Amino acid sequence: MRLNLEEKKSKSIKNKKNTSSLQKKKIMLYIAFVAILFYIAYAIYLLVKQPTDIFTIEEGKLYQEETDIGYVIRNEKVVKGENYKNGMRQIKSEGERAAKDENIFRYYSTNEEALKTKIADLDNKIQEVMLKDTSLFSSDMKLLENQIDEKVADINQITDSIKLAEYKKEISNLVTKKAQIAGDLSPKGSYLNQLIEQRKGYESQLNSGAEYVKAPMSGIVSYKVDGLEETLTPDNFSSLSKEYLENLDLKTGKIVATSEESGKIIDNFSCYIVTISSSEEAKNAEIGQNVKIRLSNNMEISAEITNLIEEDEKEIVMILKIEKEIEELINYRKISFNLIWWDDSGLKVPNQAILKEDNLNYVVRNRAGYLNKILVKIKKQGEKYAIVESYTTDELKKLGFTNEEIVAYKKISLYDEILLNPNLNYLE
Repeated sequence: MRLNLEEKKSKSIKNKKNTSSLQKKKIMLYIAFVAILFYIAYAIYLLVKQPTDIFTIEEGKLYQEETDIGYVIRNEKVVKGENYKNGMRQIKSEGERAAKDENIFRYYSTNEEALKTKIADLDNKIQEVMLKDTSLFSSDMKLLENQIDEKVADINQITDSIKLAEYKKEISNLVTKKAQIAGDLSPKGSYLNQLIEQRKGYESQLNSGAEYVKAPMSGIVSYKVDGLEETLTPDNFSSLSKEYLENLDLKTGKIVATSEESGKIIDNFSCYIVTISSSEEAKNAEIGQNVKIRLSNNMEISAEITNLIEEDEKEIVMILKIEKEIEELINYRKISFNLIWWDDSGLKVPNQAILKEDNLNYVVRNRAGYLNKILVKIKKQGEKYAIVESYTTDELKKLGFTNEEIVAYKKISLYDEILLNPNLNYLE
């Protein structure tokens, strides 16, 4: 009986100890939980008071641009002959330069293919006769044969159709010269002379029936003819309007089809793009202002605003003059392009890193944990970024800085680390 009482007493003591231990653990967990809450709250406080987002400054470029639709206007003259129904052969290829009065293409003569076939057959017969008659050999003949062999060897490497036609023509001329020499060396009335005379007759018919078309002025040759060459010219800028341009019903980016009947010469010194814009930059634009145009192939071209026509209170018709890379626009009449109002390069920083204080701009630089407020000059500023640089000594003097302040002035540098969304209170 006494033993049972002692056992019960021992168990009671153990239960009390266990209960006390659990209470201590609960208290420790509670303290740890409260400590974690305090730590989280303090971390949030630090993030608000001193942001940790850091941006590394690098060289960059900034644009102020807009996407517009433009109509290409050129000084160009269409040329067309009388025999346009016979088909044409290009002498000058698309985009090639031509001088005034230079042949740029020709129309085929009547029965041209039949005449060419007859001339080719006679060339084969003449060649056979000359090969059999060794008495016709001369140094001039040998020289011509070598030239013919060289041209034939080169012709296999040519892929351009225009150049290929030129080579074939040169070979034909060399064969003709060779035949003429052979005819002079052979007796009059011989079979060879008869073939040569017959060939001359066919060649005369071929040349007399062909119509050659010359360039009316010097410039770029093109066969992209759309019928607007006499309408969209630099002479009628004043009549251009949004309604007029839209009524042309042109498709943006469509390549002008190649004509099989006519060609044209384009002034290679300048062309124009007319566009309509409602941007604030357009409303504040000035005649003579320099801008840039970025084409769909990412090529940037300098341009000048030559005309400004107020369409209404919201839109402005602008004429942009281009004097370089004219060839890039030959294929098109209506294009999409980016109009670059200005661009600048230098140290590029996010706008959210810039603070304004007393009408001056600052960034907060972080070097090994040490924070400094750095005065910067904004060269150009866009929607998200700005190009900044340090002030010169003369500029700081004009701003009213003392000599001591100028000596202590810290400059912004490439690869500096700056804070995003900084708060200057902790620097005070």
